[in-house]
Amino acid sequence: MGIGGGRTRARALGLGLPLALASALVLAACGDGSSSDTTTSPTTPAAHESPSPTQETTGPSDPASTALDPAHVVDRPGPFQAPLHTSDMLVFRQHPLSDAMVRRIRQVKGVTQVEQFSLAQVSIQDHAINVAAVDPATYRNFNPDAAAQFQPEWNRVAGGEIALRTSFREQVAKNGFVALGAGSDAPEVHVGAYAPQIPQVDAIVNDTWVKTLGMREGNALLVSTGSASPQAIRKPIQRIVGGRASVQRLDVAARLGLDPKAVQTAFLVGSAADAVGSYSYSLLGGGRIAPQPSWVSSHISTETMPIIGSMTCNTQMFPQLRAALDEIVADGLSGALHPSQYGGCYVPRFIAGTTTLSNHAFGLAFDVNVPENLRGTVGQINRQVVSIFQKWGFTWGGTWHFTDPMHFELNRIVAPR
Repeated sequence: MGIGGGRTRARALGLGLPLALASALVLAACGDGSSSDTTTSPTTPAAHESPSPTQETTGPSDPASTALDPAHVVDRPGPFQAPLHTSDMLVFRQHPLSDAMVRRIRQVKGVTQVEQFSLAQVSIQDHAINVAAVDPATYRNFNPDAAAQFQPEWNRVAGGEIALRTSFREQVAKNGFVALGAGSDAPEVHVGAYAPQIPQVDAIVNDTWVKTLGMREGNALLVSTGSASPQAIRKPIQRIVGGRASVQRLDVAARLGLDPKAVQTAFLVGSAADAVGSYSYSLLGGGRIAPQPSWVSSHISTETMPIIGSMTCNTQMFPQLRAALDEIVADGLSGALHPSQYGGCYVPRFIAGTTTLSNHAFGLAFDVNVPENLRGTVGQINRQVVSIFQKWGFTWGGTWHFTDPMHFELNRIVAPR
């Protein structure tokens, strides 16, 4: 476990945290690199360093500084107060859960506690990650013991920062900020902590971010069943929230990544969200998914495009993609794109080895000149071609912290004239 500033191995043990989990709880650098506990203003360069697991601190205080964005500050939660609640089920809808729905769920036999919050998928460098906007004071009690008691994390979230799974460290810029969305106008948030999250949640912010991110307020619910079996209450809850809502057993999700018996729902926010709309899917195994046939028929189509040829993508993307390719042809750059090295567009599956959706699953991303533009390289793709795609509303993966120069994805809708 580390906090930007000095050393705390002893402090982790002093909190009574299991060493394996303590080492997974890492706060972003906010100090000046010394071993003192003095608070450093976030306006100094040191406050914007990239989070580092090797930076640690001593002492019981949280060195988190004044909020980076005062508009996203809520009151810090006080010290942890028992009891902890098990996170047994996750209810997730495209639209808010009504007060009546929540009351009825509370009354289902076997339900001991619930926590309502907001949940959406945010595109971060081709990863549609699940971001939860929460009340830090109450949501923390549904987390594992060590995480729930790790006070600095919750102080950082209350201060307007984001707590992120360690597995997404590659998506964070060197200054410690991450853009929540693919567009050039996507809001940026400072990473305050890397920490384990409950299944199906990749990152947490406080609930002042709901409006900023365009989330649906109160569209998710954690359900604790105590000693009762989550399976026994799934059907009653599904009847309350409707068949299109996702009701997942998190004990199964913890083992398998997702609950294979549950309807999966994605609610993408950001400038390209209108091209996706309501997106639900089922699991096929091997990392593959099956979006609802009605969504596929209304959102996915195949067209013959300049230079590349046949492409199967999100229908709303084609006009500006065609305009970009036409401009590439008009500028005499056709030879810079190799049709035989086209890597695909609509690919309904998870990112390899994860249960995270890529923008390929929505038909909003495409890969070109694959062999000479592998991940982690600067890529050989013609930069004039890159500029034309960017002009027409596409983000290039070559600018990411962990580069993906073959990859382009829609970041805004542009109407050709």
